[in-house]
Amino acid sequence: MTSFEKQVAKYLLEIGAVQLRPEEPFTWASGWKSPIYCDNRKILSYPEIRTKVCDFMVQTINEHFKNVDVIAGVATGAVAMGALVADRMNKPYIYIRPQPKDHGMGNQIEGVFNRGDRVIVIEDLISTGTSSLNSAMAVSAAGCIVDGMVAIFSYNFPSARRAFENTSMEIYTLSNYDSLIEEAVASGKISEENLEVLRDWRFHPDTWGV
Repeated sequence: MTSFEKQVAKYLLEIGAVQLRPEEPFTWASGWKSPIYCDNRKILSYPEIRTKVCDFMVQTINEHFKNVDVIAGVATGAVAMGALVADRMNKPYIYIRPQPKDHGMGNQIEGVFNRGDRVIVIEDLISTGTSSLNSAMAVSAAGCIVDGMVAIFSYNFPSARRAFENTSMEIYTLSNYDSLIEEAVASGKISEENLEVLRDWRFHPDTWGV
């Protein structure tokens, strides 16, 4: 939990990063159906909000991690934000592909790093947690120490929380699903009907809409 939850949720709603479509659900890479979609990449198009979110990430890292050698962004959604954070902190930057390239050098991690470097991974969004953890594991397999992950937003699913609890990595998110829904209700951006749909989905995301 961070002190930025409500503010970041407000930003996401203000810029239309959150879309509700219960009548025509979105399909995630995991195959899950969802009545809600959060596109944090839209933050990059709003300079003032982009700067604030970057500030929040840097503050979170400085508060919780004392020895940081490298900042790593997860492709593709967190590549740009990760670079902004690394620039602000004056740290080396690398980014992590979902899988190794099938041509050229075959790299999964792009950039310069050394074995033993202490790395903080930047994510834009955590849903099931699978892709985020796979990225962190790739960095660990390359010989680095992944001390933690900082994400803009998390759906805060129990399965994702359990997956992260099984690692030694600390994770911090600027905002989450509960804060987003609370802010959406307060600002009148969702109807009572949609609120019920979102609550139902929240507790059964893997079977909802099936």
